[in-house]
Formats: sequence, structure tokens, C-alpha cells
Amino acid sequence: MATEPRWDETLTSEAIPSRTIRFAGEPQCVTGARLAAEEFLGDLAERVPPASAEHWDDILLIVTELAANAVQYAPGPFALRLRRTFDGVHVTLRDTNPTPPAPRAFDPRSGGGGVGWHLVHALCDQVSVVTDDRGKDVHAFLPW
Repeated sequence: MATEPRWDETLTSEAIPSRTIRFAGEPQCVTGARLAAEEFLGDLAERVPPASAEHWDDILLIVTELAANAVQYAPGPFALRLRRTFDGVHVTLRDTNPTPPAPRAFDPRSGGGGVGWHLVHALCDQVSVVTDDRGKDVHAFLPW
């Protein structure tokens, strides 16, 4: 069943919450990114509760997946930006690898992997990747 977007006309563009956090790119930074996202969502939920509890979980899963990919495939630091949109949450992860993610076939004999990029596309309303010579920005738009 299709529903209309939940436009929040009470928020001006200046009042739209956002948060940017920079990480060193170490494995423990994946947990740090997830915790930062959870804090952002907690603050956001006080203003505008999610339409479904699943939206909260989906956003945390996407942040975890993008941060894990940054640690695994991009040497060096990464930055996570979370921003409320009028009908959802925009997650941006900036890393130092200019190569766009590519879907891989899942092979359980290979020790895992190959599911993440498919998962990102399945849970997000829209996904885009913008590259430059210093790295890439992965943009994921999710419902709230």
C-alpha cells in the first residue's frame, strides 16, 4: 500500500538536524559510527518519532555496513554525516577509496561477504556514489 510522505512543514531548513563525525578508519570505528548514528536517531526521535521502529534499525544497519566497508576497503579516515530530510534520513559516508562499490555474488564458502551492497540497495529509497580523486561519498536515503 502506498502512503504519502510524512512532510514535516514545521522544520525550516536551518532547524533540520544533522551531524558529521570523523573517524580514524580503525576497526573499532565501525562501532563508533553505529553509536554516533544511534545518538543522532535518539535526538531525532525526540522531535519526530519514526513512522516504524524498523526504520531506526535499517538506518543503523546501513551505517554499520557503510562504515565496515570503509574500514575494509578504504585506507585511512572516513566521515559519517547524518541529516534529517523532510521525509527520511540522508546518510553520507565519505572515505578515501575512489572506487565505487560493486555488487558481488554471495559465496558462503568464501568466508562471507558479498551481501552488504545488495542489502544497502534493498533497504534504501535511493543510493548514489559520487567519486573524485580523493575518495568517494556514498549517499543513502532511508525512510523515517
